[in-house]
Amino acid sequence: MGENFEPYIKTQDRIKEFSAKSIILGMVLGLVFGVGNAYLGLKVGSTVSASVPAAVLSMTILHLFFKRVTILENNMVQTIASVGEAIAAGVIFTAPALYILGAGPSLYKIILLSSLGAILGILFMIPMRRYIIVEEHGKLPFPEGSACAEIIKTKEKGKSQAFLALFGIAVGSIYKLLVSVFNLWKETPSWFSKRLNNFEFSIDCTPALLGVGYIIGPRIASYMFFGGALSWWVIIPLISMFSTGDVIVAPATFPVSKMSPEEIWSNYIRFVGAGAVAVGGLLSMVKIFPMIKKTLISGFKELFHHKKHRADISRTDKDISLRWLILGSVCIIAFIWLFPGFHLNFLTILLLTILGFFFVGVTSITVGIVGSTSNPASGMTITTLLLTCLIFLSIGWTERIYLISALTMSIVVNVAIALASTTSQDLKTGYLLGATPKWQQIGEIIGVILPAVAIGFTVYLLNQAYGFGSKTLPAPQASLMALIAKGVIAKSIPFTLVTIGVVIGAILAIIGLPVLPIAIGLYLPLSLSTGIFVGGIVHFLIKKFSEKEDECDRGILFSSGLVAGDACTGVVIASIIVFAKQSFKATSTSPQYLSLVMYLFLALVLAIACKGIVKSKFKK
Repeated sequence: MGENFEPYIKTQDRIKEFSAKSIILGMVLGLVFGVGNAYLGLKVGSTVSASVPAAVLSMTILHLFFKRVTILENNMVQTIASVGEAIAAGVIFTAPALYILGAGPSLYKIILLSSLGAILGILFMIPMRRYIIVEEHGKLPFPEGSACAEIIKTKEKGKSQAFLALFGIAVGSIYKLLVSVFNLWKETPSWFSKRLNNFEFSIDCTPALLGVGYIIGPRIASYMFFGGALSWWVIIPLISMFSTGDVIVAPATFPVSKMSPEEIWSNYIRFVGAGAVAVGGLLSMVKIFPMIKKTLISGFKELFHHKKHRADISRTDKDISLRWLILGSVCIIAFIWLFPGFHLNFLTILLLTILGFFFVGVTSITVGIVGSTSNPASGMTITTLLLTCLIFLSIGWTERIYLISALTMSIVVNVAIALASTTSQDLKTGYLLGATPKWQQIGEIIGVILPAVAIGFTVYLLNQAYGFGSKTLPAPQASLMALIAKGVIAKSIPFTLVTIGVVIGAILAIIGLPVLPIAIGLYLPLSLSTGIFVGGIVHFLIKKFSEKEDECDRGILFSSGLVAGDACTGVVIASIIVFAKQSFKATSTSPQYLSLVMYLFLALVLAIACKGIVKSKFKK
């Protein structure tokens, strides 16, 4: 399907995209997003996607200070800038686990592990670009990637289109400020009944999720919601119903009868979801294996027969030479293995290579389905750590050194997964706009340098100041990693829960349902799935009752603005938290139903924008 696609900038056109101003601005924005997200992730356990806000900021800054700026230069800025947030997510979800276990790496080791893992993730994703980005065009929506393309194109499309996107940005920003800064209503209302065995309904009422739900469409949003409903409305009530008195079931440290739905999810369901995600990822990799095999064979031929790029390859289809891809990957893996400070043996390096490549492919497909914000990268890292520790345990490697080795390997794999996530979104944006993949890939490799150093210093200093696992910096994902690693070595990990997840994934595949989106819904908190589902419903209604063909497209543009406004404001709030030491943690005293009413009102505004009522008043 992608073969006949015509990008915004035609394939035969050649305009400037890899320039000094785009590289420098991209690196600066990447550093800012990286530091802000590192602190935010360690504080609350989540990061803010940087691709869309980077696109908005780069568009504004470039056109404000430079007279001649091309659309592809703008795209290059957001491509490089998004690297910082990805490195932050990869590092903060894993590296603090070593500090919690009393084996924290030094500053230079954090910088080395994060930068090498980042470059490895970019290189591993390249062989999959043609299938995931080109061949599956029209099937994988890539929410943030598509949103970035729409945001960047607004400058080129005219006032009415630009206003629609800017109106979405303004609405998303104002909504985010009213919730996160002024606390007029709760961001995530929830209702649960202990009498109904911990039945809970919760919804994350954020503009970004509404926009993502609209962009990915009703089908995928419904599958995610189905997974969330299975998890929260079936499995959790069953666990609650069959809990007996004060019996403690590992890995929890207190009885199920005293747990809230969130605590049951945290202690049990996440392991089930991790098993299901692994099955979905495996099946997805089986599907794309022929394309990967074909690509790698051509790469080895190029490497050993010194073949150059064929002259007939179009500009928009040129990647980094596979010769450099293979040599670069081999050199990075060899350095990680032989560097004395990492203490990684051959088996660990082999697992790093296999699992890293596998989950890079999985995450590239996953973000194509649900976007970077809802991508369960931590679930993939948990699976990586579980498999590694299980293999170590099976051969009798239970000493502390192997525990540290498994976690060190997980840092590299998680950073690679995070970079593959943002790289695939950025390459999708470039594909829609008509950028050259090779220059985007080189730009991202260059963009690794500053954020890796800045995030290394941030992690090192924050640990010195507050200590990870403390009330100030709880580092939730890293704490879970440390718990899993110790649990496996001590033979206390809940293998039954992971196996249940594997069985659920297999059953879904047998009956013909798409495993990965359902598994993602199973793994994620219910509030995320329900928030996305509302956006999917709006898309369904607009498509069903639309009178004009472009109404759905207007919704995508406005939804892109919602995502941008929410994300940009989130980054600003994170920066204030970091640099001004200002907290916005006050809890709203408004009734919870107000949150639902305001979110439905926001959905109504989205529907109005789709129908063109806003646009009609701002014609050129």
